Amino acid sequence: MEEREIFDITIIGGGPTGLFASFYGGMRKMKVKVLDSLPQLGGQLMELYPDKFIYDIGGFPKVLAKDLVDNLVEQAKYGDPEICLEETVASVEREDEHFVITTDKGAHYSKAILLTAGVGAFHPRKLAVDGAEQFEGKTLHYGVKDLTLFSDKKVVVLGGGDSAVDWAMMLENVASQVTLSHRREKMTAHEANIDTMMQSTVEVKKPFNVKELVGENGEIRELVLEDKEGNEERLEVDHVVVNYGNITSLGPIKEWGLEMEKNSVIVNSKMETNIPGIYAAGDIATYEGKVKLIAVGFGEAPTAINNAKSYLDPKSRVQPLHSTSVFK
Repeated sequence: MEEREIFDITIIGGGPTGLFASFYGGMRKMKVKVLDSLPQLGGQLMELYPDKFIYDIGGFPKVLAKDLVDNLVEQAKYGDPEICLEETVASVEREDEHFVITTDKGAHYSKAILLTAGVGAFHPRKLAVDGAEQFEGKTLHYGVKDLTLFSDKKVVVLGGGDSAVDWAMMLENVASQVTLSHRREKMTAHEANIDTMMQSTVEVKKPFNVKELVGENGEIRELVLEDKEGNEERLEVDHVVVNYGNITSLGPIKEWGLEMEKNSVIVNSKMETNIPGIYAAGDIATYEGKVKLIAVGFGEAPTAINNAKSYLDPKSRVQPLHSTSVFK
């Protein structure tokens, strides 16, 4: 019979929370594995906006998403975790004293599981305009991975949330002209972000719907906007960036028997789910008063790891040594 390598904890999700949890697992001398369906670590930060600044991480007035991920990956190496990318988890079953995690590539064995899968699988909400598909990946974008593409170009950003405002501000110093257009009068971005944008050179148009994209051979030349009264406004444009949010799905996770609330897994103050040995942290976890921020996930990760350590070894302390003692 093939000998099974059983890990102390398997972290499902290689985004910021999962990476920090991996580091903390190393701090507690746990044998850690990380599984992620994407081809690289970093989750949405690397998949959707590696060149976007993040402003609400403690100790960083602002930090590029890709730089934050690079630091988290370097930090996670402390525990020498086994990293498995491009593997989608299908099912989890308990077998004796451990779990069997089945993916599209095989099986993994772990005494405990930490879910840090964020919002699960995601894909951007598309622009519902006839013929938009012909421009996708050329001049119509649902994420920005290379700011230089927009150098000295006329760019319109669609959306009214923080991502849309952030991209408009990031592009201000790159593009020749930036316009933000929103479908509603009221924007959902944080007030401070809106105030900063209003004092910038970004032109704001609202409320306008997109009526038509004019162009050929994948090149947008004009964006036709329409207000509530049916009045049209035509903008010359080289690129359009759409920020209408993402359509998300937890997929097979919903079939594991976890107690759920909408698309989130319910946890207690120890980050425990209703299934002993399975924990959750980050955006996938919910409890009364939950705020979904990367910074919050950074706090929940060590809580989950330390309680998982106590679950596996009741003699160990939940409260770990401070890092100043570990690294002295």
